Amino acid sequence: MDLFDTNRDKIVNNNAPLAYRMRPRNLDEVVGQKAVARGSVLRRAIEKDQLHSFVLYGPPGTGKTSIARVIASATNSYFDFLPAVTSGVSDIKRTAAEASDRLKYHLQRTILFVDEIHRFNKSQQDVLLPFVEDGTLLLIGATTENPLYELNNALLSRMKIYILEPLDETAITQVVKHALADKERGLGEYNIAIEQESLDWLAAACKGDGRMALNIVETAVNSFLDVDRAKSMTITADMLQMIMSRPMLNYDRSGDYHYDTISAYIKSIRGSDPDAALFWLAVMLEGGEDPKFIARRIIVHAAEDIGLADPYALSIAAAAAQAVDFVGLPEARIPLAEATIYLATAPKSNSSKTAIDQAMNFVRQSKKIQVPKHLADASHSKAGSLLGHGQGYRYPHDYGGYIAQEYMPEEARGSTFYQPGRNGYEIKIAEFLKRIETKK
Repeated sequence: MDLFDTNRDKIVNNNAPLAYRMRPRNLDEVVGQKAVARGSVLRRAIEKDQLHSFVLYGPPGTGKTSIARVIASATNSYFDFLPAVTSGVSDIKRTAAEASDRLKYHLQRTILFVDEIHRFNKSQQDVLLPFVEDGTLLLIGATTENPLYELNNALLSRMKIYILEPLDETAITQVVKHALADKERGLGEYNIAIEQESLDWLAAACKGDGRMALNIVETAVNSFLDVDRAKSMTITADMLQMIMSRPMLNYDRSGDYHYDTISAYIKSIRGSDPDAALFWLAVMLEGGEDPKFIARRIIVHAAEDIGLADPYALSIAAAAAQAVDFVGLPEARIPLAEATIYLATAPKSNSSKTAIDQAMNFVRQSKKIQVPKHLADASHSKAGSLLGHGQGYRYPHDYGGYIAQEYMPEEARGSTFYQPGRNGYEIKIAEFLKRIETKK
């Protein structure tokens, strides 16, 4: 296919972006990834050409497609490519039919690389499954989204998952210096230096994305190098900051990082770490997250993890949500931060969640539920005389605020769902329940 056509690469290479030209030609040029480091399982399989079906999972710019290109150039199997975004069921069936003929008549296996495999819907994955299962296709998928959620279990059970991590500062530095020195594919024909401060800033700005780092360097060279007067320059931090007003985040509001970040945020609040919670809040806001989504999660957290240990927390969360709706960003960052700090420093209790979950589970398992007659609605004038509703009910206010009587239906008598926590206001609740227990 075109993506892996080496002849085409030679034609377009001179006009291609720097990041495209500097794609690794072999596994030694793939930097910063333990998945293909020397001695790793995947690297051994690639070098021996004894591959298995697998998924490459990681953020943009970490080398997923580059690894696929290396495999394409090294394997004796036929290498085919499908972009999930533009491919349909007919494309999958056609590819599988060609692979079946190739195996039958030429005894050659087919490796199918599916870029952005998370874009395949359930039907497309179901079509692909039997061909992977019977060995017609050896499948390699690349995805930025968590395959545990994006691929169906049947397909996933036949594939291994290799995780590619964001590049660290050392790897980003190596990628950039290699591009500046390479005379054949990179910018080596020019005498270009880069300050260490610039490299540090670049590594922070790119957030582990090697492709982005090379794109920024190329833009700096195209913008500031005067090839008519001189073929040398030094890339400074000021130049880079003019290109990028602020570091960019690899944040997809509908993707995997979206869910991971909100999870980190909530867990930081639950763990009573206001600084970490504010950090993840800032990541979401800088990444363009919908502030209403954050506000909704704050409300849920206030009830779920703080609850009656500090009943005021829910009011604070609801007020923050109302403020977000009323003023919007950027001002809404302040009430969100206020609520975040309050919740992180509040006493914690999940007793409300535990209690309602236990009660709902009891209801689901109950064969019948009948309201006791003394608790039934007696608002109609004849409800008591004809139906017995309300008869025997004792009004607590007539007894000083509390009177012992049965409120559970017969099938649930003796059940206890709510257990007060030991933090904050729930200490007072526990004392109250203990006092009324003595009156029963």
